[in-house]
Amino acid sequence: MSNQQGAKITVHWLNKSRGQRIVWLLEELKLEYNIEVYKRDENKRAGPELKKVHPLGKSPTISIKPAGSDKEIVVTESETIVEYVCEHFGKHLIPQRYPEGKEGVLGAETEEWMRYKVCALPYFYIFLMDYTEGSLFTVLMIALITGNIKNAPVPFFIKPITNSIAGKINSSFVDPELKSHFDFLEDYLVKSSSNGEFFCGSSITGADIMIHFALEGATQRVPLSETSYPKLYEYMRRLQGRDAYKRAAERVTEASGEKFVPFSDAKL
Repeated sequence: MSNQQGAKITVHWLNKSRGQRIVWLLEELKLEYNIEVYKRDENKRAGPELKKVHPLGKSPTISIKPAGSDKEIVVTESETIVEYVCEHFGKHLIPQRYPEGKEGVLGAETEEWMRYKVCALPYFYIFLMDYTEGSLFTVLMIALITGNIKNAPVPFFIKPITNSIAGKINSSFVDPELKSHFDFLEDYLVKSSSNGEFFCGSSITGADIMIHFALEGATQRVPLSETSYPKLYEYMRRLQGRDAYKRAAERVTEASGEKFVPFSDAKL
């Protein structure tokens, strides 16, 4: 049973974007929705059509029309969408914040909520929901840029220069940062209360949907395998086997006319 509340939901889906995680989220919640497909231009950017929905032309973006209302709610940015959708349609994907009788007590938050929202460690805190789009994706985007520099169609006599620039950025920053992040994530997943089944607790949450897309994308640069990061690799593959994940792939394939292939399986 879903908690649709009569709302009409549209996912504005851009190919090769974070929009796929939102389709997966809606499938996990068994919500009804439509997909509007947008394609990247020759510069790998969204075309002007998406800017008609949101001025920045970003994906993911969703629009929601509440039942009996002409008002349309437009929400963009992955974390904001996941939290908004979960708050209204799927609170079971948000861990309980306080034990019964301890509501509002400083320091009484459950471990599951702290992992979901604050990513608690003995001496510091990192917002796990923010972490994916902030700390981790910052490094992945730089890795994407250096990859584009290396593959840029420049004259042969300039190629050694562009390769050298990209190589120095990768060796001095990108590669050490990615190793640091993935060492941290492997250890953090192992120490979860579910022993690595999910990041926050014994069931899937919005944080798992957020971070899973980053793991898939990172496989193009990080040796994510059964031997290098076994817990993360098993986690990524297991979530790809969820029925909702598969249904999301089918819906996008049907809507776009192109077979959906996870980044972890793509040949770039």
